Amino acid sequence: MAKKNQSNRLTQQHKHSHGVVGIFGKEAKLHDMTVGQVSQLILTQLKTDFPELSFRHRNNIRKEEINLALQKVDKELGQTLFVPNSNIIPDGGIIEVKDDYGNWRVILVSEAKHQGKDIENILAGKQVGKNNDQDLMAAGNAIERSHKNISEIANYMLGESHFPYVLFLEGSNFLTETISITRPDGRAVILEYNSGMLNRLDRLTAANYGLPINTNLCKNRFVHHKDRAIMLQAASIYTHGNGERWGTEQMFDIMLEIAKTSIQILYSDLFYQVQKK
Repeated sequence: MAKKNQSNRLTQQHKHSHGVVGIFGKEAKLHDMTVGQVSQLILTQLKTDFPELSFRHRNNIRKEEINLALQKVDKELGQTLFVPNSNIIPDGGIIEVKDDYGNWRVILVSEAKHQGKDIENILAGKQVGKNNDQDLMAAGNAIERSHKNISEIANYMLGESHFPYVLFLEGSNFLTETISITRPDGRAVILEYNSGMLNRLDRLTAANYGLPINTNLCKNRFVHHKDRAIMLQAASIYTHGNGERWGTEQMFDIMLEIAKTSIQILYSDLFYQVQKK
């Protein structure tokens, strides 16, 4: 019963906070921050909400570390490494908590990708293409690196029951609804969300098994097929359906929720530190 009461307190402990405004006041809302800057705000908030726990932020995870983590799951894994100093560098870095056994456990990995400037170009009256006579530019593949990072962090966390990877998407290549944008000359340009020329969301939902976007998927799912149980590590993918930019407070609230979901899942390994308070 004591454990359950402590766990309930952990989940309720942060309710006095009012998001990013509660930490830094209104100034933090006046300008957009990068996901890396927001990650630092999350670190500050976690230290405030859970003073009995130790947290750290780092910018990268070395491929060597990933292989060692895989070897702990199965000695045949993590055997191949061609570039000793290679690493994974998510845009927002990695936040970890130290457990009762002195191990650092990942509770948040964050990235933000902008792809597709069609909305900005249309609003500015700029046309694109080889002859500068097109309203829309065919989508590129700048987000492909996200797949690599997601896969590598999934490898690193293969022995965990959570996967706190959050990806924020913005730009005309990540629309979830059809929108109309008006050029300075008054002509309206329609951006179809399901256009193969524009949309790149389907390439990223491969990283979350086609589960819903704009949803906290931090807790791993176990699905059963025939006589097997399969663990799914799904990235939490967030996008503005109408092409808007992500605001500081929006990212902060989502990232904090995912970090605290991780802490809840790891609670049994953080119990004695909480008890000491």
